[in-house]
Amino acid sequence: MPMILREFSSWMLRYRRTWKGTIVISVANPLLFLIAIGAGLGQLVDPASLGGLTYLEFFAPGMLAAAAMQNAYIEAAFVVHSSLRQGKGYLVAAATPLEPRDIMAGHMLFMAFRIGTSALAFAVVMAAFGATRSPWAVLTVPAALLTGMAFAAPLAAWTVTVDKFGTLNTVFRFVLMPMYLFSGTFFGIETLPDWLRPLAYVMPLWHGVDLCRTLSLGTATLLTSAIHVGYLAALTAGGIAVALVTYRRHIHV
Repeated sequence: MPMILREFSSWMLRYRRTWKGTIVISVANPLLFLIAIGAGLGQLVDPASLGGLTYLEFFAPGMLAAAAMQNAYIEAAFVVHSSLRQGKGYLVAAATPLEPRDIMAGHMLFMAFRIGTSALAFAVVMAAFGATRSPWAVLTVPAALLTGMAFAAPLAAWTVTVDKFGTLNTVFRFVLMPMYLFSGTFFGIETLPDWLRPLAYVMPLWHGVDLCRTLSLGTATLLTSAIHVGYLAALTAGGIAVALVTYRRHIHV
């Protein structure tokens, strides 16, 4: 068995004991948002203000991308830090024939599994709620996975360099939450002030939200979709490239 799969299988073995607890954060919380805001509060939004869309149809694909970002942060920030600083699972793995690159790649493969399965569960509920308008909505799952990995790879590369756990909470509050609010999940960024709109366009989450939304509504174009995919793929590839270096420097036996 390749070394990467050995590391991945060890994460899956742990996940067999903890998967029930992760459902609350990864699936239940976004679904509660979907029901409360999309199907509840959304009844107060005039469809005419959204070009004829119900608020649920507008909100649900954005929430799918935002949930992928949230899951990526949990796995690539909190879990990676714990694996290196508290539980020291990385150091235990490094005492075996596994190289730092195998540990990184195996864990990222597990992150992709977690983000992808959570996105799939969310997309199924979206479809059950009638929140999609196009058969292309099936592609929202890989789109959400790519969105999540665009966050997970750079985050994991950075987290192995972080000593204090509080730093992760600070970044969550002052970087991730503003991105969560101003990337088009809850309202179109066209309503933002002119000076703030360019900042929203460079946020990775906006690319994920717009990609998932246009696929779900059947309004995606080849050019804009290619731009979104290219941007998110570049972040993922860049994050992996940096992680190869930071994991090698910070994982020692």
